[in-house]
Amino acid sequence: MAGYIWLGLQTYLPSDKVGLCLIKQSTNIPCPSCGTSRSILSICKGEFSQALQWNPLGYISLFITLISPFWILLDWVSNKTTFFKAYKNIEIQLKKPIIYIPSIILVLANWIWNILKGL
Repeated sequence: MAGYIWLGLQTYLPSDKVGLCLIKQSTNIPCPSCGTSRSILSICKGEFSQALQWNPLGYISLFITLISPFWILLDWVSNKTTFFKAYKNIEIQLKKPIIYIPSIILVLANWIWNILKGL
């Protein structure tokens, strides 16, 4: 809930510095997910190309952030475990080399891009 409140405040209140990355603050090197918060804020403001430039992971993070609470609530109300089963299935799929190797390559490419663009 605190995350949603923070996102709402950051969307509507002017702020020139949103970053909260502890890795960036302590090493001065951006992590692979640096810019994700700014990407989500850009999406919320309708700045879709800017969001992609900040970090493409923002689109995935926002999708998960929006869908998960409603899915969990629906499971709770209907006394089902579909969210948990889907989570476990995704976890199993991510352990397959055909999935995790390209995923690691994409995350590393995103990390290099974050470093090169001086995020």
